Amino acid sequence: MPHILILEDEPSIAESLIFVLQAESFAVHWESLATKALAHAQSQPVDLIIMDVGLPDMTGFEACKQLRKFSEVPVMFLTARGDELDRVVGLEIGADDYVVKPFSPREVAARVKAILKRTRPIAALLEKQPAQENLREFVIDAERKTIHYHQQLLQLTRFEFCLLQTLLEQPERVFSRDQLLNAVGVSADAGYDRSIDGHIKTLRAKLRAINANADPIKTQRGFGYSYQPEA
Repeated sequence: MPHILILEDEPSIAESLIFVLQAESFAVHWESLATKALAHAQSQPVDLIIMDVGLPDMTGFEACKQLRKFSEVPVMFLTARGDELDRVVGLEIGADDYVVKPFSPREVAARVKAILKRTRPIAALLEKQPAQENLREFVIDAERKTIHYHQQLLQLTRFEFCLLQTLLEQPERVFSRDQLLNAVGVSADAGYDRSIDGHIKTLRAKLRAINANADPIKTQRGFGYSYQPEA
């Protein structure tokens, strides 16, 4: 039975989510403070966290940053703010989905099931892969979720790690924006396809800071992006 942690300070919203999720056979735990939710996530197995952005003790964005220091559990943000910038920030710090209030609890439950369907097979696959995978100039450590480039550790967000790993594992394959979103566990119909461009730009800057003469991530105009190994 998947375990869902809800971090929401409005009891009426939390109760409606608990009712719908339990009806879908999820085990649900509710906290109204980020500090208590983070402590629970550290001490108990959690399959997904539904996290409000506006919380009494810290923002959901800050809570997600702290969570990512010890866990890669999927996160769905709930927020009254629907600005594109807020959605992009949420994805950049490691969120898997972003739902704007008011929302249908049943839609949230459907999104939870979709995220778990995408992320659980990926997690199982990573467990079967070698701990480290050498790709010439890159070294991927699947267990520690790290990537080294020319023997230097890249400081990556969860989204950037998954995006770069997807490109590296299939050299020269051209991925569309929608394919990259699906590969990192974000629904392609969520409207974030152009955010891929921003993440690619950030990744390129981090790679060039190590090797200014190389450009391993290629833009395939009209199609998407690919990884071209260095000669």
